[in-house]
Amino acid sequence: MAMSLDGFIARPDHALDWLMKQDTVDEDHGYDAFMASVDGLVMGRGSFETVRGFDAWPYQKPVIVMSRSLSEVDIPQALQSKVRLSRQDPDALMQALSEAGWRRVYVDGGQVVQSFLRAGLIADLTITTVPILIGDGIRLFGTLDRDIDLNHLETQTFPSGLVTSRYKVADAAEDGVS
Repeated sequence: MAMSLDGFIARPDHALDWLMKQDTVDEDHGYDAFMASVDGLVMGRGSFETVRGFDAWPYQKPVIVMSRSLSEVDIPQALQSKVRLSRQDPDALMQALSEAGWRRVYVDGGQVVQSFLRAGLIADLTITTVPILIGDGIRLFGTLDRDIDLNHLETQTFPSGLVTSRYKVADAAEDGVS
């Protein structure tokens, strides 16, 4: 998950223009290796609507969109074999995905990440901090009902100024959600 230095993952309107400004073309940030380690993605409506507006669909893996407001008609024809909707809560969704053979899931989107954290379903976090202050937007981390202890695994810096840190959620299972 990419985050501005002031803790936002998107502007209030879900725009990611600030992220696209970064000069990181020649840097390998480990995205391909990370995506190879997951069975699919779970994202919220806001993230889906933003990504759906990109010139090309960026994911090769299956995508589950958690939404109570979207319906099947909101998924473009070209994405219907790649995207499905879920109205399940995080626990029920992860149980269903586990039964379908999924072992590791990439969770994307502020509210979805927050709901998975509250449910204790996040095993590890990979956060790439982008050297920009955008002042307002959608926060990656929101209100929690308890502290969540993290164990730092590694931090890597890049010439562009990006900083990627990996954390394991204390007492989390090895397989699970990222």
